Amino acid sequence: MTDRFSLIHKTRGTLPRVPLSVPFARIKDAALGPEYDLSLVFVGDAEARRLNIEHRGKDYIPNILSFELGPDAGEIFINPGEAKRQAKKFGRTPTNMIAFLYIHGLCHLKGMEHGATMERTEARLRKKFGI
Repeated sequence: MTDRFSLIHKTRGTLPRVPLSVPFARIKDAALGPEYDLSLVFVGDAEARRLNIEHRGKDYIPNILSFELGPDAGEIFINPGEAKRQAKKFGRTPTNMIAFLYIHGLCHLKGMEHGATMERTEARLRKKFGI
C-alpha cells in the first residue's frame, strides 16, 4: 500500500467501505500510479454544495468533486449522502455507488473528460476490482 494516500471523514455517518477487500489506495495506484498524492475526503451535503459553488460556480449538491492540485497530486470529495440518494437510479447499492464515483473521480484526475475513452477506462478499473 502507498503512503501517498490520505482519507478524511468529515460526515456524521459511518465511513463507507469499498465493496471488496481492496483498499481505496490500491485502486488509486492502479489508476494514477503509486507516486500520485491523493486525498480522499468524505463530506456532507453542505460542504459539497459550498465547494461546488466556490470552485465550479454551480449551486447544487454534487455526489463527487475532483480537483487537480498539480501534475502528481489531487483531491477527491465524495458526498456519501448524495451517492446513497442516487444509487438506486443507477442500479447500484450505496456502497457500490461510492466505489463507482471514486473511480470516476480518479479518471478525471487522470485528465479524462466524459466520453468513450473515460467510460472504457472506468469499465476496465471496475472489472479489475470487482466494482
